[in-house]
Parts: sequence; C-alpha cells; structure tokens
Amino acid sequence: RLSGYAGSAGVAKVQKLSDISLEELPRFSTGFKEFDRVLGGGVVPGSAILIGGNPGAGKSTLLLQTLCKLAQQMKTLYVTGEESLQQVAMRAHRLGLPTDNLNMLSETSIEQICLIAEEEQPKLMVIDSIQVMHMADVQSSPGSVAQVRETAAYLTRFAKTRGVAIVMVGHVTKDGSLAGPKVLEHCIDCSVLLDGDADSRFRTLRSHKNRFGAVNELGVFAMTEQGLREVSNPSAIFLSRGDEVTSGSSVMVVWEGTRPLLVEIQALVDHSMMANPRRVAVGLEQNRLAILLAVLHRHGGLQMADQDVFVNVVGGVKVTETSADLALLLAMVSSLRDRPLPQDLVVFGEVGLAGEIRPVPSGQERI
Repeated sequence: RLSGYAGSAGVAKVQKLSDISLEELPRFSTGFKEFDRVLGGGVVPGSAILIGGNPGAGKSTLLLQTLCKLAQQMKTLYVTGEESLQQVAMRAHRLGLPTDNLNMLSETSIEQICLIAEEEQPKLMVIDSIQVMHMADVQSSPGSVAQVRETAAYLTRFAKTRGVAIVMVGHVTKDGSLAGPKVLEHCIDCSVLLDGDADSRFRTLRSHKNRFGAVNELGVFAMTEQGLREVSNPSAIFLSRGDEVTSGSSVMVVWEGTRPLLVEIQALVDHSMMANPRRVAVGLEQNRLAILLAVLHRHGGLQMADQDVFVNVVGGVKVTETSADLALLLAMVSSLRDRPLPQDLVVFGEVGLAGEIRPVPSGQERI
C-alpha cells in the first residue's frame, strides 16, 4: 500500500517538505517502447491512466497486447464491461497472444471490481470502459456525468491506496476530445489519446496530461493482422518523397514531447472555378492557413484570391505548433510557381504578421 495520499488509511499528519522521502517508485515497462515513452518511461505503480480514442482506433487491442505480455511476469487483471469474455478471447486468439496467465473479469459494478482486485492484488488493472461502469450509491445511469465522475474518483483512490496501476478506457466526443466531465481528467495522473484514421494503418499515441513525464509526447504504431506494432523510425512514415522531385512539398522538423520528427507538408495551389475559392487544411490549423495567405499577399506580393489552396501533413499527424509556418509558406509558393524545392532542404520557423521569421522553442535540438 502507498502512503501519503489523501484518503489513505491512518491519521494524516503535517510533515516538512524537506523531510519527505524522495525515493521514486520503480516503474515497470508495458512491453512497448513507444507506449513507455508516452507514459514518461513506463507505468508508475499506483497511477491512474486514462486512454481515449475513436471507435476502432485500437485502444482495447493495445491494452490487451500489453496485459498479455505483462501477465508472463506479473499479476494483471483485465475488466471488460463492453465485450463478453468470449469476444475478448477470440480477439486474443486471432492476434496470437499468450493468454495463459492473464486474468479476465466481466463486471460493471465498481464496488465488486475493487473487492475482487483486493483479493487478486494485480500490479496493473485495465477498466474497459469507464463509461459503462457504475456505482450503486449514485442514482443515475452508467455513462452519465455523475457516474463517470464518481467511478473515476473511486478507482483513482483505490489505485493510490493499494499501489495498483489502473488504466481506464474512455470514449471520445465528435470533436475528438475525451467524453465525460472535465473533473475526469483532473483526478487522473495521465491522459493519453490514441488517434488514427479508419483508412490508415498508422496510429499515434499522444499524452495530453502526465504527472510523471512530458506532455505531448508522441508514440507511433502500425495496425497489422497481429495487432499494433511499434514504428521505430516515425519520420520514415511521415516522409513520402521518392526519387522524383515535385513542387508543393517541403520538409520541416516538428518537436513532439522530447524528440524531433521530420514531417512533410504538401500544398496544392490551383486556379479556382468558383466565386469563393476553397481553403482546406488537413493536419494543420485552418486559421493559421488564412493568416499566412494574408501575409503572403501583403508582404510577399503573391495574390491567391482566385486560387484554391489545399494543404496536408503526410502520414496523418497533426501539427499545431507555429514552427510549421515557414514550411507551409514555402510549399504554397512552390506549388503556385510550380518550382520544386531542393530535396535536402529542411526548414522550421514562425512567420509573424509583419512578414518576419521568428525563432521557435527547442531550435538547437531540432537542428
């Protein structure tokens, strides 16, 4: 059992900050280096982790693979509330996973789950999913704001006081954010999102909150017939350049968490046949595109008012930082003039409203 957590057994007492032990709890690996990277170096005992993602992204598959690996060396428990035990067993068999030591439980009552976990004493427990769990004392249906809030808080207290790491699977809304009350993200230690298009085999795992590591850390996986596999060199999938040099393409360095990645940005600028030309951005912010087009017109003397502009980040990755400004501008000008950029050119930089190029964070590390 862990001590020092509010609500743990015993009478709380005041301590000086300097007297508190700095000994860190030993992390344990998930079996996936990319997953460990996103979590900050592995799973911290007693931590509460929330993983969200669109239906079919691979949340249950990733966690099932993780628990099957860890079950060979430690006690684990997979609690399923959405699928039957037979359905989970069929998926594990299809993926060819070792299932001898993995303990399974089909239950939706949080009180009953914690009673069983108290007896089994697993080091890692998965709750799939938090939206179907319920507490008898809460007078509302599973998935409601009150149920999700109370069940998540109950599981977090159980994790802290018993020293068991708990991973909760969460649903997402239409805009891709985690479903449920905001307090759900406040009470947990780590929030990660598994993202990927249904027609793409690549998945990105990104941390949005992490009390034990860096936020916005990125892990990349590929969905195969044997489940999710790690991508050791993510830059390779984000660069689609072949031997042929084409216009409208530029390469930038994006900083994801604690590592740089090479990302290709493509642009297509073509004469519009409509009164209102289209402006489409995939993987980039639409408002940023509008600002850069205005800067090009005002300070670069390039008129695109009668042009359709389509921009895309190769590989399905989303770039939100302003360091993509310079690469996006070069890609659009390259497409407009139909002049390819040098293949060995890699750029990054923020473009201000006055047309100046501004430095970005971690510039030296990107180089």
